[in-house]
Amino acid sequence: MTDRIDFGTLSIAYDERVLQPREWTAAQSEWAAEIAGGAPDGAILELCSGAGHIGLLAAVGSGRSLLCVDANPVACDYARANAVAAGIADRVEVREGRLETALADDELFPLVIADPPWVPRDLTWHFPEDPLSAIDGGSDGLDIARACLDVVADHLAPGGSAVLQLGTAAQAETLAREEWFTSGRLVQVEVRQHVRGVLVRVDRPA
Repeated sequence: MTDRIDFGTLSIAYDERVLQPREWTAAQSEWAAEIAGGAPDGAILELCSGAGHIGLLAAVGSGRSLLCVDANPVACDYARANAVAAGIADRVEVREGRLETALADDELFPLVIADPPWVPRDLTWHFPEDPLSAIDGGSDGLDIARACLDVVADHLAPGGSAVLQLGTAAQAETLAREEWFTSGRLVQVEVRQHVRGVLVRVDRPA
């Protein structure tokens, strides 16, 4: 059965096969829309988009086009329906596919939003109401976040920014010690603590 939830200015449809939108994650949309004001031209890319709520709210707030990517066909159907309900279906594309194959080699985006599963596998039992595939981040909760950063490293335009959602500041610190950042290819600019997670701004030098 389809449910609906208010998410910022949007009404988002979803069901039990898709992660229920968390109201606090509207902060990710708002930060992305704020960054978009000074970002290069181009569409927003949303990775692990689920029902599309975070990217759609950012697209509404920024006036930009949006490309949503998710491996779950049900989530993709909801993202398309939610784009129609938001009145911006004409500037939203939804691609069903894995992170490593969904984009063409030459596609670049000035702004990327990523909301990967970030719960460590041995803690997922705390969230029985959530689809396992939407919350299981592997042994340290960072497997899918790392896959997202691979995409960011390859597809974030020079001078662009990504806003990544994680569970803890410690997870952000772990990623900051990995090659994307130690090489200077990406820069971890800011970490913001929120109610149930953290948001991390990642820039690609111009």
